Amino acid sequence: MKTFLVTLALVAGCAPSAAARQKQHKHTHKAKPAATAASKGAVVKRGAALGDSPQVAFADVLKEPSKFAGRTVRIEGVVERVCKMEGCWMQIKPGADSEASVRVTFDHKFSVPKDADNMKFRAKGKFSVKTLSKQEVEHLVKEDGAKIKANADGTAHEVFFVATGVELWK
Repeated sequence: MKTFLVTLALVAGCAPSAAARQKQHKHTHKAKPAATAASKGAVVKRGAALGDSPQVAFADVLKEPSKFAGRTVRIEGVVERVCKMEGCWMQIKPGADSEASVRVTFDHKFSVPKDADNMKFRAKGKFSVKTLSKQEVEHLVKEDGAKIKANADGTAHEVFFVATGVELWK
């Protein structure tokens, strides 16, 4: 049985290759202006407007990821944690009481507020399936604090979501 990790990447175009992502993600972590989460009631928007694509249940995607591959959909959840260096990824869950979490990346196209923990989110995009290399998994876990369940050989299977926009709120 394969273990899948779901990743949600927010980009304006196509996702770069694994080698390009690894090269981009060599964390230069340059000092950027601190982004802060919205005050209660305000919505933080990044990327394009979400539009009216069909909403899908997070749990359904986790059960049958290949069923959603290539379809433009909207997904919702709760932010569990955010990259504290530059807001370049977040880990999300279907709900506050859910144990399953999903790593969300933005391929450095934009970032989210570093204090967005426990915020709700909605995003629009398309799913696909890929494999993270052992080096990518080690970097994400050891250097960035991501929570990833690796296979015996150190790689990890993931469902990847390339999104064109995201909204965050309290």
